[in-house]
Amino acid sequence: MKSKTWVLLARLLRNIMRSPDTIITVAITPIMMMLLFVYVFGGAIETGTDNYVNYLLPGILLMAIASGVAYTSVRLFTDVKSGLMARFLTMPIKRSSVLWAHVLASMVSNALTVVVVILVALLMGFRSSADILEWLAVAGILALFMMALTWLAVIPGLTARSMEGATAYSYPLIFLPFISSAFVPTETMPKMVRAFAENQPVTSIVNAIRALLYGGSVGNGIWIALSWCIGIMIIVFFIATKRFKSL
Repeated sequence: MKSKTWVLLARLLRNIMRSPDTIITVAITPIMMMLLFVYVFGGAIETGTDNYVNYLLPGILLMAIASGVAYTSVRLFTDVKSGLMARFLTMPIKRSSVLWAHVLASMVSNALTVVVVILVALLMGFRSSADILEWLAVAGILALFMMALTWLAVIPGLTARSMEGATAYSYPLIFLPFISSAFVPTETMPKMVRAFAENQPVTSIVNAIRALLYGGSVGNGIWIALSWCIGIMIIVFFIATKRFKSL
């Protein structure tokens, strides 16, 4: 199973590298958002931090991941509609290998995007007081978030009837950080908006990452963030694998 998964994964990674528009869109869009908010809006936003990029980065990383997983849906949709998926399923390959190859390809490509965004943030003045264990904790939270959204992306990739339908789900995900603590403190929001912002997954994940990066008090926040990531992942994994078995 492992050798077949790696062969299928290599195919997908080659396709990703041959599609510069995909790489540019996933990497450039969050970087442009970060530049816009730091250098255009940053001076007008009060967050209680000396460097707005430090406050902003966790939310930008989540936006980058949400944007990147949309291409998982595109790749799956393309394989299904072209008949390639049906061809794979008739070959002596374990069915799960086909699906896991797409998931792992998404993880690799999105991890590269996260690294690129962090490097650009460093050039913009991002600095962290986190030690190696705290950085590992940040990486773990991002990986779980990435995995959860990737399995979510599998569902429209397998069920959509058009390319637009396969990617439409990603727009609310990209927009969700705007109604969270990612860009401004939730205390500045109107009461109804604040109630939603403080009880949606992005806020807890952003707050946990921010506390780890800058020596804040993590408290129970990290467990809430992990619960959101793991809970979403379990639910969408069950739905995605059930739908895949019906092909």
